[in-house]
Amino acid sequence: MKAELLVRRGVLAMAFAGLLAAGAYAQDATPQQQDVQNDKKDIRQDKKDLAKDRTDRNADQRDINHDKRDLSKDRADRNADQRDINHDKRDLTKDRADRNADQRDINKDKRDLARDDAKYGANSSEAKADRKDLRADRTDRNKDQRDINHDKTDLSKDRADRNADQRDINHDKRDLAKDRKDRNKDQKDINKDKRDLHKDRKDLRKDRKGR
Repeated sequence: MKAELLVRRGVLAMAFAGLLAAGAYAQDATPQQQDVQNDKKDIRQDKKDLAKDRTDRNADQRDINHDKRDLSKDRADRNADQRDINHDKRDLTKDRADRNADQRDINKDKRDLARDDAKYGANSSEAKADRKDLRADRTDRNKDQRDINHDKTDLSKDRADRNADQRDINHDKRDLAKDRKDRNKDQKDINKDKRDLHKDRKDLRKDRKGR
């Protein structure tokens, strides 16, 4: 009976010791499991951040490509307008030269007419020819003046277009610089997210091993 009692007490003591050990293990395991859960949560957040920053970076790259196309187009427009301006200037110079030549012809015709009127009379064939030349030269002079006025209008319009294109170019350059800055910032964020993800995965492996 005594032996049986001793055996029972021994079994109870062992069971109690087992319970204590299990409780201690449970207490030790809980913080470890909590660390693992936290690490998994951090990794999920890192992945979300990484995906978002990649999306932002790709959107910025598309903006950059769009800005480059706009810049290229506006430069082409500006250059075309500058060519138009140069062409207008040449036309204007030529038409002014023609107008001035016509005015010199008119002045000569007037002198010829006055001389022939005095020499041969107002109704002479020479005077009539002089008047005809004078009318023709005045017609040419007036046409050249209209061309000059037209050239000035074209020149003014082409300059306005060129200046507008230059403003667009300046605006495109600012947009391009801003979008490049945003893209570079997003790339830095991506690099940081990758480092965070790598660190959190490393922490998870350590926590799973129980450090």
